[in-house]
Amino acid sequence: MVDTGAYERISARLGSQHVTLVAVSKTKPSADIQTLYDLGQREFGENYVQELVGKQAELPADIRWHFIGHLQRNKVRFIAPFVHMIHGIDSHRLLEAVDREAGKTGRRIDCLLQIHIASEETKFGMDAQEVNDLLRTTDGGQALPNVRIRGLMGMASFSDDTERVRLEFRGLKNLFDGLKTQYFSQEPDFSVLSMGMSGDYAMAIEEGSNLVRIGSLLFGAR
Repeated sequence: MVDTGAYERISARLGSQHVTLVAVSKTKPSADIQTLYDLGQREFGENYVQELVGKQAELPADIRWHFIGHLQRNKVRFIAPFVHMIHGIDSHRLLEAVDREAGKTGRRIDCLLQIHIASEETKFGMDAQEVNDLLRTTDGGQALPNVRIRGLMGMASFSDDTERVRLEFRGLKNLFDGLKTQYFSQEPDFSVLSMGMSGDYAMAIEEGSNLVRIGSLLFGAR
């Protein structure tokens, strides 16, 4: 069940703060997505390739689909023709795969580099050295003409220790600022810092996030 009241409150608040809301609709029926679409929401996030492909085919064409899950290289081709942004680029090889498949469709796909900031080892992402190596090797992404590196994404620890979570967000913001200065000082498109979900998005915004991914507050628990 979609909580339309919560959506209206959250979207109004984020709009006033110039923060993009990606409504995380994984495992939710297309009818629920249509409900938020009818209220004006256009950015939706999905974790599973097969589910995303099915929903994209049956929902309005102007939805901007964000792939926010762990993406396998051999599945990039299924979403390359339409995906708006890929959030979880966690290796050079995956970025190359996206560039290759985007080229086949004549598109340039927006991507976020995923940084591992949490204490849990189960979360994906690169560390600071790996992301620097990727950007140095690809000349800030310019060597891959069919992708556009728009910024960074990171997921904080699932923890009640709010100070630790805040420090993780702050560390990612510092890395974002440093990379922007070093590699993207002449590239205004490197402007997206995606951090914060239903439980911690307010703190993430305080620490510099300008894109949040919210699911359960809008669609209910899975």
